[in-house]
Amino acid sequence: MKLRSILSIGIISSILIAGCGQKEQKKQAQSLVDQYPNVLNIEGIPQKPYELKPFGFSDQGAWHGYALPHRDSSAYYGGFTGPLLMKMWGQWASKSIAQLQIEDADTGKAYDLTQARASMNYFPGKLQQVLELPNITINMELGFASKRSALIQTRIENKGKEKLSLNIAWKGDLLLPKASLSAIDKGVKLGLEKGEEFLLLQVKENVEVKVAEDKQSYQLAYTEAREIEAGQSIALNMAQSYYFSEMEAKADAVEVANNLQQPEKVFQSNEARWNDYLTKALDSNNPLLNESQNKQLVVKCVETLMTNWRSPAGALKHNGVFPSAAYQGFYGFWSWDSWKHSVALVRFNPQLAKDGMRSMFDFQDEMGMIADCVYYDDKENNWRDTKAPLAAWAVWEIYKATGDKDFVAEMYPKLVKYHNWWYQYRDHDKNGLCEYGSTDGTLIAAKWESGMDNAVRYDDAVMLKNNEHGWSMDQESVDLNAYLYAEKLYLAKMTTLLNETSKGEDFGKDAQKLKEEIAGKFWDEKTGFFYDRAVKTGKLLIVQQGPEGWIPLYTGLASQEQAEGVRKVIADSSRFATKVPFPTLAANHHKFNPLKGYWRGPVWLDQAYFGIKALEQYGYKKEADQLSQMLLNNAEGLKGTAPIRENYHPLTGKGLNANHFSWSAAHYLMLLTDEK
Repeated sequence: MKLRSILSIGIISSILIAGCGQKEQKKQAQSLVDQYPNVLNIEGIPQKPYELKPFGFSDQGAWHGYALPHRDSSAYYGGFTGPLLMKMWGQWASKSIAQLQIEDADTGKAYDLTQARASMNYFPGKLQQVLELPNITINMELGFASKRSALIQTRIENKGKEKLSLNIAWKGDLLLPKASLSAIDKGVKLGLEKGEEFLLLQVKENVEVKVAEDKQSYQLAYTEAREIEAGQSIALNMAQSYYFSEMEAKADAVEVANNLQQPEKVFQSNEARWNDYLTKALDSNNPLLNESQNKQLVVKCVETLMTNWRSPAGALKHNGVFPSAAYQGFYGFWSWDSWKHSVALVRFNPQLAKDGMRSMFDFQDEMGMIADCVYYDDKENNWRDTKAPLAAWAVWEIYKATGDKDFVAEMYPKLVKYHNWWYQYRDHDKNGLCEYGSTDGTLIAAKWESGMDNAVRYDDAVMLKNNEHGWSMDQESVDLNAYLYAEKLYLAKMTTLLNETSKGEDFGKDAQKLKEEIAGKFWDEKTGFFYDRAVKTGKLLIVQQGPEGWIPLYTGLASQEQAEGVRKVIADSSRFATKVPFPTLAANHHKFNPLKGYWRGPVWLDQAYFGIKALEQYGYKKEADQLSQMLLNNAEGLKGTAPIRENYHPLTGKGLNANHFSWSAAHYLMLLTDEK
């Protein structure tokens, strides 16, 4: 055989070649999966290990993912981009882990795949690459068989009139300079410099495996030529798996072998699962879904959330969702991100929604605190701060969608403990009004706890020590206390559901008292808006207008007169009714700077969603609908194939910061599918 170029990488690939009979009959009805190709453009080839722009597909909670080669990247035809490994940092193992090589066994002439007419498609739940050459068609599909293994099926069809005899091989080389390849029985193993994790490429058929001397490239060639009758095809099946230990690989071996024996079941199961996701996600009477572009956006939201799904591994005991696997700083689970993700996920993946809540509460400490973020390596968990209390909201939304009373019973005592923690460690003067703070006394961690890291309202804040385990900023934040008011109402509902009526009455009474406190003490009649106030003086801190001012409407504690004041502020095009509405700082503020200020101007979709719901809560449907359309029509890329972004420029609509951002996807999904 003349195929001698050796490339790289390890992974489990099992290549099963089986003769196929007649072509499968076309499906009578097109599935939802087939109706939404290329809603996201995820084409590209990384040039460096830590470059994350060409990325966008993972599934089943796997810790590795893929992209498609760009149509102009013909040198990489015959393989998929990647995989990207996602343990603590995103790193590409290869530009293309396994590329197909074919030559005519009779003449020794290689098929030049770079000359093929190529079609690259990203369908919900699978990648597809079709290569058309004069006498053969190559159809490659990649889907995930499990939380550790992807399956690639490559079908080679003989379009000619004569029987073909082909020599077939795979090649690959490493992009990670300190990783190394080694041959194993019918496959290749890629070991990383540090840690126990590895990739496997394992083949079922008899093969010859050659690894380069520098252990940076490999070739895996079948020992026997494959014959294809005219008009017939053969199928090659490859499993690519990423494991964190030898024990995981051994436990998974039987399932991988079964998947390779019956790949059709894997792809059929995936298609059924994704059709179920999309059917549920699109099952809403929301009039926004009358527009086809909004249906496509729903699909994009589902794809974004599923690509960021990670399964239990390391210290993480439950499934959860990364904020974005396309940004190096987001390789963990965040608390308030998780609450938001779960409210969206329950609409199409209830189990993942529940697990997303559990993944954070698994780490709840003895005092009741929830960490800001948790990781595969729990030594990296951030205990310097927590995040805004939205957990009870998420649990109640899950209950409303599923009717799962047992889940409420499971979470209820943890929610109560977390709720009480705020008053024990974040209420400096014990007046029942809380502040954002930190465990280490640092101002930066306290700002992180607010979720609005560099908001103008905290520019002059200083820290106050509460006790040995808690510090507060010297201002009572109106949004925090409004969230706590809502939490009390949700907890009251849960106590009624669980027949804890006396406790429910207490939460209800506490909520009413807090409602009166917030409506009376955080409101400025002159400007018609809500503000934070100083701990020591009780004076309103009228330094900015931002999302905190409409959260009291979102939680329903404002009076109708107060709501009218806030409506006027939101409707002002010089402040919040910008091209993409609801910037995190009024656009007429002298410190407004969306390009340099993370929370000093960009539009964050969670706060925008809360603003829409705030208006709807008080009957301002016309304004809410208008602003919803502006959010959908003016944010860059939502109508096209660009990724959903972390935030957006309110004046230009330009997407900012991380790509494939989960909570933006979650809140767009909520906006589009909330029942009207």
